[in-house]
Amino acid sequence: MKEVKKKKTISSSLLAMFASIFIIIGGFFIFNNYIHSKKIVAYDYMANVFYEKATKEAKKEEKNNQQNSQEQPQEQPQEQPVQETPTPVYQISYIGYLEIPKINLKKGFLDVNDKDNDVEKNIYVAPTSSYPDVEKGNLIIAGHSGTGWKAFFNDLYKLEKGDSLYITYKNKKYIYKIDNIYKQNKSGKISIYRDYEKTTLTLVTCTNNDSKTQTVYIAYLVETQDI
Repeated sequence: MKEVKKKKTISSSLLAMFASIFIIIGGFFIFNNYIHSKKIVAYDYMANVFYEKATKEAKKEEKNNQQNSQEQPQEQPQEQPVQETPTPVYQISYIGYLEIPKINLKKGFLDVNDKDNDVEKNIYVAPTSSYPDVEKGNLIIAGHSGTGWKAFFNDLYKLEKGDSLYITYKNKKYIYKIDNIYKQNKSGKISIYRDYEKTTLTLVTCTNNDSKTQTVYIAYLVETQDI
């Protein structure tokens, strides 16, 4: 009977000890959860405070900006007067004109010493030329053919012997008739075959559809008219 009572006593003590441990552990978790929940509440509170403060400041700044924009008169853009840029005028001092009615060509030519007397800009008066008022002289004019704005002599290939060419120079009109047409290889030089007893007009250009030769047109003065 005594042994049975001892076992019961031990068992009761163990139960009391385990119960105490469970109570302590349970209390710790409850307390810990409580503290954690309080922390969350505190964090939420602080976040809300900061958010509300930032929102109030943003609204206040927006309101001030609106008041300032209403108080300050809006500047109306002033219409700027349109300034017209004058078109540059390119002064060309032609001393005469070459006219070929058959191909509807009328083009001015410059003095042989003019800086713009250049085959890349105009029809070109050769340095060895004489002007039409020089008896038995030879006015030599060269020009580009082919394509582009400077191909002034592009249609010369349509000319034939007997066609008329006109030069207007110093209030006179000089009328020429084509007497000879011939080709030469491109070598940088031109041989002019003409009658040196006649006043001559010579035209030179690249041969149509032939990149290796150039064509020379020899015309003689037949009449002079006052204009």
